[in-house]
Amino acid sequence: MKQIELVKGISSSVLGFGCAPILGAVNAKTARRAIDCALDHGINHFDLARSYGYGEAERFVGNVLKSRRHDVVITSKFGIVANWKAQILRPAKPALRAVLSMLKKQKTGISPTKNKNIAGNLHNHISINEKIMRQSLEKSLRALNTDYLDYFLIHEPLETIADWDELAATARAMKREGKIRAWGLSFMLQQQALHNEYLDKFDILQFNKPEEENDYNRLRSARAPSPNIIFSPFSPGVPPAEALKSLHDDFQQSVILCAMFNEKHIAQNAAAFNNISS
Repeated sequence: MKQIELVKGISSSVLGFGCAPILGAVNAKTARRAIDCALDHGINHFDLARSYGYGEAERFVGNVLKSRRHDVVITSKFGIVANWKAQILRPAKPALRAVLSMLKKQKTGISPTKNKNIAGNLHNHISINEKIMRQSLEKSLRALNTDYLDYFLIHEPLETIADWDELAATARAMKREGKIRAWGLSFMLQQQALHNEYLDKFDILQFNKPEEENDYNRLRSARAPSPNIIFSPFSPGVPPAEALKSLHDDFQQSVILCAMFNEKHIAQNAAAFNNISS
């Protein structure tokens, strides 16, 4: 699979693996098989966060990837954490997965927005400051059983970052210490105005694909030549492989993230990039 350097010296597959559903909507057996399948198809970029899997996904993925650490690119994020409600519900997660799977098969009309609201009740946004940044990084490194992160991102802050200079200084120190290779911001484009004053000072930006055509065209004009990480790449009514290929054609220096846990779908999505040269 084609690889690109979002940041010099860090080679990522253009198709990235989104780990958000692991140990949440997706059980351990399915997640393990999906990760192995992704690796077999040349996918080496794995996207995590402290909150994923209600706080459990990092440890799980770290165990799966530990023997291949130097062959993969690992991103994790800080700023959102699983709360006490998630801890209480942990023993019930297998039953919840079964119920959600049944509802999906019955096509009950539960929308992604409602599902996101349910998940949001199990997570809290926390303060963004240099102390929390340090603490979160150390927790991620321990959970992932690694000495460093390739990318360390601030996770969808809901307000303008006040301590920008201090955070930037902390990130530079973490790089000198070898604990991170690059840092960045993961945000929803709907909230970009909150962050415009410092967007160009990060090593990398991670954001969603806009749903509206006009918004997409504006983004393409502004960011197409730049390195990006783009999530939520699919559009209603467009075959996934076609959507991925089209997005890559427009953003050739970007990694496209997908949450893929069906091995057939992983193969099909990876195949969309088979004829793209590095």
